[in-house]
Amino acid sequence: MPYKDFREFVETLEAKGQLKRVKKEVDWNLELSHVAKINETRGRGEGLLFENVKDYPGKRVAINLVNTREKAALALGLDPTSRYLDMAQHWAAVTKEKIPPEWVDWCLWKENTITGDDVDLYNLPTPLFNLKDGGRYLGTAHQLINKNMKTGRINLGTYRGMILGKNRLGQNLQIGKDAEVDLRDYTKANIPMPVALTIGVDPVLFICSAGVFPPDMSEYDIAGGLRGEPVPVTRGELVDLPIPATAEIVLEGEFLPEDREWEGPFGEYTGLYGQQAHPQPVMTVKAIHYRNNPILWASLAGMPVTDTHVLQTLARTSGIWNELQKMGIPGIKAMYLPPMAGGRMIAVVSIDQQYPGHSMQVGLAIFTTTPGNYGLKMVIVVDSDIDPENWDQVLYALGFRYQPDRGTQIVQRGRATPLDPSIPKGERLFTSRIIIDTCYPWEWKEKPVTVVLDEETRNKVEAHWDEYLTP
Repeated sequence: MPYKDFREFVETLEAKGQLKRVKKEVDWNLELSHVAKINETRGRGEGLLFENVKDYPGKRVAINLVNTREKAALALGLDPTSRYLDMAQHWAAVTKEKIPPEWVDWCLWKENTITGDDVDLYNLPTPLFNLKDGGRYLGTAHQLINKNMKTGRINLGTYRGMILGKNRLGQNLQIGKDAEVDLRDYTKANIPMPVALTIGVDPVLFICSAGVFPPDMSEYDIAGGLRGEPVPVTRGELVDLPIPATAEIVLEGEFLPEDREWEGPFGEYTGLYGQQAHPQPVMTVKAIHYRNNPILWASLAGMPVTDTHVLQTLARTSGIWNELQKMGIPGIKAMYLPPMAGGRMIAVVSIDQQYPGHSMQVGLAIFTTTPGNYGLKMVIVVDSDIDPENWDQVLYALGFRYQPDRGTQIVQRGRATPLDPSIPKGERLFTSRIIIDTCYPWEWKEKPVTVVLDEETRNKVEAHWDEYLTP
């Protein structure tokens, strides 16, 4: 069964030993984020629920809720021991049927409403994450909701959002992102684009809003497939958009044509400060709604591994796997985009070679998928006996099976992410790409024989394992 609301997810994490409550007063100004980061690098890195944020009585902040494979699996309602490939295969299976959202006549987020001149974004417990951030980032684990003016397609996207004033929120809409493309039509027509921004929803919605899907597909429909039932939505008070009925916090407003203000920088998932301050679209906030004792869900960026990296690994591994299955290319066994590389820069795929050029076909196919076309720089192809999630095995394949002159292919002018620090500033529209083929050549009649344990003897030893090590 899907989570009935965000709070049930928080309670589940706590029951599974994956979340701790912080009752000590913590300053929103750097201290909160530093507690979260240090906790992330120590011990098991549980999620944290800050219940006593300085200057914000009765308002809470949750952070680091999906920064491990175990918590990502729980977000999908799966066993916490599930591997990324398990999650990707589950994703592909259940999202074959897209389930649109369902309109309901109730919602949780209207318990408190602020409108007009009383709107003040600084009344929300937004952290200042990093010393050199351009400001306080309210939008890190949120969903910006908008409608395509031509088709009516509803988009949910997670784009960093910096508070610029009491009713102004800068949104980093990178070129080619769905909301940025949609905004072009509104700007051309010289009319405002109505938007809503939600915080604290079913984690499946956050996972989907952070993913990359074909532009004609709504994240609501994909989330419905993952949930096995529709996402309950209700119409906004000021905007004609479907808003998750269970959200903790909802902002309603609009993007005005040509309204731009300097936004940034921000400590990004690259572990570096991203683009320096530059003009970005601004959401003019006309209303703030929130539940009693609301929880602001925040996502910690910076050096891997954080929520951002795990979500990218999950969403992009699942998205690429799904599209590869639709292509019908045979022999693909498993794939993985490691969170240590942002969940988007490197992909590892294992195959059972069946014909000449098969491994290169798979490598090129990954770059043609919607998630693989954006930012991905390297595909490592390995034989089917190599586990893509096991870096010891992948490095073994690179060391003992890869021959650079035959196994390397460079592809020019792929679509880059503007946050890729390996590309000079001002040139981040395009990236080069590489396919590293570590597979034994298909045409070799005699392939090296791998040393493996005798199966009968292995079974015998494992059956009596405790006896061998008993003093």
